Amino acid sequence: MSEQFIDQPKALRSSDAFDIQAVHDWLTNQGIELGNELPEVKQFSGGASNLTYHLKYPDAVKGGDLILRRPPAGHKAASAHDMKREFNVMKGLKPVYPFVPDMIAFCDDQTIIDCDFYVMERLHGIIPRNNFPRGMTLTPAENKNFSISVLDKLIDLHKVNYKAAGLDNLGKGEGYVKRQVDGWSGRYTKSKTWNVPSFNKTMDWLSRNQPDDVATCIIHNDYRMDNVVLDPQDPQNIIGVLDWEMATLGDPMMDLGSSLAYWVQSDDDWFLRQIRRQPTHLPGMLTRDEVVDYYCEKMGFDKSNWAFYEVFGLFRLAVIVQQIYYRYHHKQTDNKTFKNFWLIVQYINWRCAKIIKESGI
Repeated sequence: MSEQFIDQPKALRSSDAFDIQAVHDWLTNQGIELGNELPEVKQFSGGASNLTYHLKYPDAVKGGDLILRRPPAGHKAASAHDMKREFNVMKGLKPVYPFVPDMIAFCDDQTIIDCDFYVMERLHGIIPRNNFPRGMTLTPAENKNFSISVLDKLIDLHKVNYKAAGLDNLGKGEGYVKRQVDGWSGRYTKSKTWNVPSFNKTMDWLSRNQPDDVATCIIHNDYRMDNVVLDPQDPQNIIGVLDWEMATLGDPMMDLGSSLAYWVQSDDDWFLRQIRRQPTHLPGMLTRDEVVDYYCEKMGFDKSNWAFYEVFGLFRLAVIVQQIYYRYHHKQTDNKTFKNFWLIVQYINWRCAKIIKESGI
């Protein structure tokens, strides 16, 4: 497989620029041998939260290919952009979950670039987004192996002994299902606009039918194909998992439900295929049912209550979409991409109602 498919950064946006000299001096003071020249700084696109930069040093002794992560401008120490937590999560996971990048250093000195940030190694690989990179094709058998590999890395994460890894304080743990149902219901109510459904029936159904936690483990909480890094020599093999800012201790079936809300397959209806964000539609990719069967067999979980987790994952996605649309609706952003997001919310409401009806619960 050609190196041309490796995910590459783009030109630095002026609005996201920072003091490169200050960061270079700080890194040098951490004892990192990076040479005398300043790095070339570019920026990775994608994502709507923390910003990701590529720092390429021309004459570093070693490790001159780095990634810097920082919050968006205007956010300082907000819980949703907690750089120290994200850094510590990955640093703690690395010894027991090798698909996390090596962490280099964390900075909470606000005088450097006016916010917390951290630096880590860059993983050279392919990141699948809506589609694989142009010109990259896999056979149906390779697509199947790839989708299984994606799932295996989630299973590996859910089997990590978080106590042995010293990550007991990552989240509240037990009672996760109830906290999530209550929390996402509240968020939807606060972000509702006149042109979207109330979701009252779905929220009531989730509240009445919520199961006890099946287990407590480390969950990624945003596990999608565009958060995995593929080996450029063998794209069926995953070499890294990214974006750990939402990781916590919680119910693994809830994590799977949230992940599968993004899993669009080839026989889905036209509307769902239009909003696809990962290449799960390709020939050979596991279907959602096959994912659930495979996962539950590997984890030893009962899948009889899957309808609850599926509806929760879709409802959670509806809230995320509606929160974005709320900003557009109230003119807090003029990004035209968000103009018709309310239609997605309407569609998800229909899907939730359909699954609830078919569940017979």
